[in-house]
Amino acid sequence: MRHRVGYNCQMPPALLSTGISGFDNILGGGLPQGHFYLVEGAPGSGKTTLALQFLLAGREKGETGLCVTLSETAAELDAVARSHGWTMKGIDTLDLAAAGDVLTAAAQYTVFHPSEVELQDTVDTLAKRVEERRPTRVVLDSVSELQLLARDPLRFRRQVLALKHFFTSRGITVLLLDDQSGAASDTQLQSLAHGVIRLEQIALEHGAERRQLQVKKLRGVRFHAGLHDFAIRTGGLEVFPRIRVGAPTEIPEPYVVSSGSEQLDSLLGGGLTSGTSLLLTGAAGTGKSVLATEFARAAASRGDRVEIFLFDEREGTFRARAAGLGMDIDEHLDVGHITLTPFEPTQVSPGEFTDHVLRGVTERGTKLVVIDSLNGFLKAMPEERQLVVKIHELLSCLHNHGVTAILTLVQRGVFGSSTEEAADISYLADSVILLRYFETSGEVRQAISVVKKRTGNHERTIREARVAHGGFQVGEPLREFQGVLTGVPTFIGERRSLLTERRRASDPVARGDDRAG
Repeated sequence: MRHRVGYNCQMPPALLSTGISGFDNILGGGLPQGHFYLVEGAPGSGKTTLALQFLLAGREKGETGLCVTLSETAAELDAVARSHGWTMKGIDTLDLAAAGDVLTAAAQYTVFHPSEVELQDTVDTLAKRVEERRPTRVVLDSVSELQLLARDPLRFRRQVLALKHFFTSRGITVLLLDDQSGAASDTQLQSLAHGVIRLEQIALEHGAERRQLQVKKLRGVRFHAGLHDFAIRTGGLEVFPRIRVGAPTEIPEPYVVSSGSEQLDSLLGGGLTSGTSLLLTGAAGTGKSVLATEFARAAASRGDRVEIFLFDEREGTFRARAAGLGMDIDEHLDVGHITLTPFEPTQVSPGEFTDHVLRGVTERGTKLVVIDSLNGFLKAMPEERQLVVKIHELLSCLHNHGVTAILTLVQRGVFGSSTEEAADISYLADSVILLRYFETSGEVRQAISVVKKRTGNHERTIREARVAHGGFQVGEPLREFQGVLTGVPTFIGERRSLLTERRRASDPVARGDDRAG
């Protein structure tokens, strides 16, 4: 009778942890106890690993687990467990795949078809072990073998229904694994199960394969629907739940986020507003990463935690460039105010990346996130569906936590002609800074302009800028030029910008150019 506690209509069943924190998050805490679940997926998608983690989670809580294998031997299961650093000690294993005596005996019957005897003997052996050990959790691997033994779809359905009643009447939670190699219809099993979990393994043209998990059905539970990325690593499955974007319960009080540069803050109308996103876009070499580093250093100096995610360069290159420009960040790295995390975009899924970002916010108290750059992330995963929407979900979630996000995006061409990516991403950002090259008087110079800011006024001038020792420098408005954003402007003034005058005054090469001219 103790097994039936929790099935009263006034009291929902207890939730059993799957041993996978991300999966439990999707399920709203775990799987309802005493139910019959179907885990489906092609061979190699991770079903057995998930099932073993489910049994091990029960063992940690002092529960009894039974693994019934019809397709793999106990030795093969032990090998899978050892590959993850686990041991099957304390988990009962019923190896029907090696039950030669059952199969041999069944083969001697002449009145009945051998498969009918084999199926009944298999079920009887399973029922006997369950009555003896009285497990709390059971894994059946795999249903395809039962389909082959049943031969007839109707007989197979009746047998599965009988097993369902047998287990649920005893309050036993069952995972029925299906490699989808049998002949029976998928909907036949799905209709009988209390819940259906699907694992997918997606081969891409380039880079590592993608794995996704979907809860297709879960009776009586409000779960997090959709496709969720996961990975199989030493230690088991790691699931990365899709971002939940809803109305925030409480958004932190906004404050001004300074860049540390008076000229740049003036261009932004005083600075950024916390909890908003800033897109830095322009051609390669215009100073996007340097400008993002300015914001990171200023935030770290205030004591805020900053995480910089690198997709285009390694950590050593980033640090060397910062040091070479007199923007040494080693002190902030040493005390943990700045963290550099390089990502290889061909080896990481969007779900894993966003999960890492949000863990920094919820677990490490990150206040500023820098993603440098989005190009590597977008280009390395052209087959990912709705990638821009996933970035939108990430920015919305960061906003709800009051976290400021800075994104860099490289435009094509020397003069930074617009791109499809820029059009797709720019509408997501709250503020957009455009960095451009322009040609004049036989030299290539740089310009900066704030073209968008949702949270307040900003300066609408186009100013000259450049990357120099000390960081990103912003000069005076380029009022003497018309058409700077085209890359080839017209000079309509009578003097040069103050920044250029200062540069020429301190640069012997530039002064020599003047004399030569």
